[in-house]
Amino acid sequence: MSNQPIKTDMVIVGAGPVGLFAVFEAGLLNMQCHLVDNLDKIGGQCAELYPDKPIYDIPAVPRCTGQELTDLLMAQIEPFGPAFHLNQQAERLERLPDGNWRLETSVGTVFEAPVIVIAAGAGSFVPRRLPLPGADAREDHSLFYAVRRMDDFRGQHLLIAGGGDSALDWTLNLQPLAASVTLVHRRDEFRAAPDSVGKMRALVAEGRVDLAIGQISALHGPAPALTSVTITSPDGTRDVPCDRLLAFYGLKMELGPLAEWGLNLERNLIQVDTTAFETGQPGLFAIGDIITYPGKLKLILSGFHEAALMCQKAFKYCFPDEKLVFRYTTSSTDLQKKLGVA
Repeated sequence: MSNQPIKTDMVIVGAGPVGLFAVFEAGLLNMQCHLVDNLDKIGGQCAELYPDKPIYDIPAVPRCTGQELTDLLMAQIEPFGPAFHLNQQAERLERLPDGNWRLETSVGTVFEAPVIVIAAGAGSFVPRRLPLPGADAREDHSLFYAVRRMDDFRGQHLLIAGGGDSALDWTLNLQPLAASVTLVHRRDEFRAAPDSVGKMRALVAEGRVDLAIGQISALHGPAPALTSVTITSPDGTRDVPCDRLLAFYGLKMELGPLAEWGLNLERNLIQVDTTAFETGQPGLFAIGDIITYPGKLKLILSGFHEAALMCQKAFKYCFPDEKLVFRYTTSSTDLQKKLGVA
């Protein structure tokens, strides 16, 4: 990937509901946004942890699911054309001589912007890693916690570990490409969508997927290569030949590289000035569940309020020579034109 910087007005770290609404508020003020998220989908916790779970405290929306809220926010910000950079973690942040920020992600994407907004919820979603000797040495070579390009696994002997939607989805999607697929789970019950489980069991019955009940207990082969894994079950152990292992044990939350950004932290939460939700560093803001201040409520609606105030101050960094005129969408024809409703 080229390291040519992407120059924009605002980079938002986190594509959950609060980050998405920040795009709307920024768009009304002519600020262009790029968003970075460690997940492979837009919506943050709403889309990843409870896409089908009802939410009852969004103003004027009596009931919606996490995915429905995400979809509504995406429709709302569509006029502003935000750019999303998924499957990558915001890593290195530094101040440039001209006062702007330089942000680099885990895959080498580089941004330069006067404003950085941290809207990372409780931190980054990171995969639960395999706690076995030799696992770290094989990561991104023969051991993977995500699939970024399906074609990378074409013709490979795959072992897929896990019992949730990710494990089942990739079993179904990669089976036509792979030389062989073995699915391993600690028990013969799955947390995935019933339709996916049914399709997997049909492939097992046809002999196109091997289902192994047990847990991975050892990795074999000269690292970073992999030749087989040992699976242990109450009936004993067996070695399964494979050259690629995909482990889907779920996600956990970590502050990650943000901890190295020189922020004022209190119990892994960022302290901010509540007049504009700015951190101790000019042009570096934080909103949503990742911040703390007296009276802070961890509610989506609170994050929406924080995003609106943040953008008022961010405007001054993006357009220092322009005067900010506050307008309402109900009465401003200029704003209505931006939204495509004039």
